[in-house]
Amino acid sequence: MKRIGAFALLLTCLTLATEVRAQTKVRLAVGGKPAMFYLPLTVVERLGYFKDAGLDVEISDFPGGARALQSLIGGSADVVAGAFDHTIQMQAKGQSIIAVVELGQFPGFVLGVLTAKAGAYRNHADLKGFKIGITAPGSSTHFMARYLMAQAGLKDDDAAFIGIGAGPTAVAAARRGEIDALVNVDPVISLLESEKAIKVVADTRTLEGTRQVYGGNYPAAVIYVTPAYAQANGATVQALTNAVVRGLRWIATHSPQEIADLMPAEYALGDKDNYVRSIKNSMTMFSPDGRFGGEGPEVALKVLRHFDPDVQKASINLLATYTEAFVDKMPPR
Repeated sequence: MKRIGAFALLLTCLTLATEVRAQTKVRLAVGGKPAMFYLPLTVVERLGYFKDAGLDVEISDFPGGARALQSLIGGSADVVAGAFDHTIQMQAKGQSIIAVVELGQFPGFVLGVLTAKAGAYRNHADLKGFKIGITAPGSSTHFMARYLMAQAGLKDDDAAFIGIGAGPTAVAAARRGEIDALVNVDPVISLLESEKAIKVVADTRTLEGTRQVYGGNYPAAVIYVTPAYAQANGATVQALTNAVVRGLRWIATHSPQEIADLMPAEYALGDKDNYVRSIKNSMTMFSPDGRFGGEGPEVALKVLRHFDPDVQKASINLLATYTEAFVDKMPPR
């Protein structure tokens, strides 16, 4: 009996070891995971879809997208959940990264002016001299502020940019009056709106608002990798894509309340009702299928050329900034 018991224990250990080996390790970097911008990533994680796809995904959360990008370039991350903008900017610097699945079909960024300054605010030229809170330098919230300033004839140094994150630190900076305006995302924006702490003056939480700001549809959060990683780890990238698209489909078929209930409690910033409203207002933001459709990449390139000197000088091949090859191989529903 002891020999049988030992043999059974050995079989159990071998089975567990096989299961562990079957889980491919992936180091994923993101900048501001609690932001609505990255909600699909947390959905996939919380529902266990990465594990179902045979992946052991280790997520490192940074203060902003620029830091997440740096971790990929520096070799401490394999994959990034970040802004599509970075695929264009890095190509302009002579270093290729490629988006493999889209999380968001427009950004959800909002420029809000603090109530104390809102009375005298007429247009974006009035940003001159402002302290503008952004999630982090080099992030897409930073890009939006720079673009709106450029459109108004201002230069980057006409305002001061302050990294305030995308969660409680952003709310605190606004409440304490440490900034004059901010570009941020829900639930931060919705919470500050509900407190009448800010006046919204530019809003990309809807398709209409995105077109008003950028002149067209604008791709937002994506999963991107280096081409070398995609070529050497095609099965892993396919598994990531499968998990993410599965999560996007789940979002599309569940209520804001159900989605909010799935999220970590701290993501609600102490106001669950506001968080549910934020998700309700953001539902159309998320890609239904992970595809990069229509005018989005061209619009992103046009916007970046307004203020990014490297992109202005470069010849950009947009077809090298994204691929739908992995989405095309998705299993049917």
